[in-house]
Amino acid sequence: MLLRAVEDLREGRPVLLFDAADREGETDMVIPAEAATYEDVRLMREAAGGLICVAIHPDSAESLGLPFARDLLDGFEEHVTYDGATSFSVWVNHRDTFTGITDRDRALTARKVAESVRDASNGGAGEFRSEFSVPGHVPLLIGAKGLLDARQGQTELSLELARMASITPAMVLCEMLDGETGNALSEEGAREFAERSGISFVEGSQVTNRSVA
Repeated sequence: MLLRAVEDLREGRPVLLFDAADREGETDMVIPAEAATYEDVRLMREAAGGLICVAIHPDSAESLGLPFARDLLDGFEEHVTYDGATSFSVWVNHRDTFTGITDRDRALTARKVAESVRDASNGGAGEFRSEFSVPGHVPLLIGAKGLLDARQGQTELSLELARMASITPAMVLCEMLDGETGNALSEEGAREFAERSGISFVEGSQVTNRSVA
């Protein structure tokens, strides 16, 4: 299933990514930011229901001058029970969006973030701060330095999948929620959704083991 998921991402199709039962215990819907369409954003909004974010590689974030939110919000206590720290950076809209919240606007912002990450990966930082407005409607997540060697969250797992697929290390993520219980969708529920929808399901342990091998 891992190889199929990697191929699906390479082709711009969504996959479901489960982190671990002893971490968040959540499944995220994941797509490459460079291929994001408004239909993808609508699918995430309607079928997943969580926060639609864009995860980017830490080296690209450094090149683009992007900070962690925790370094900007002085005086606020960070309280995370399942991990050491969150990956949140700033929230952005691309300058060519209108309100920023529509499916089309968020897809455009995601694609433009991927363009900036691709430019940064190729040695050009560009003018990120003139391309995007803050605050916006698309939260950025920064992978930990060392990725899975340092942290095994959805951010790092999705970026490792991007590496496996040889695509731009910018991934759109959205948690799968359960409208009946008000909680995160269970792993079993996520697997059932994947089977009904024909979407690949991959476990974080598969990604981690592949990266170590």
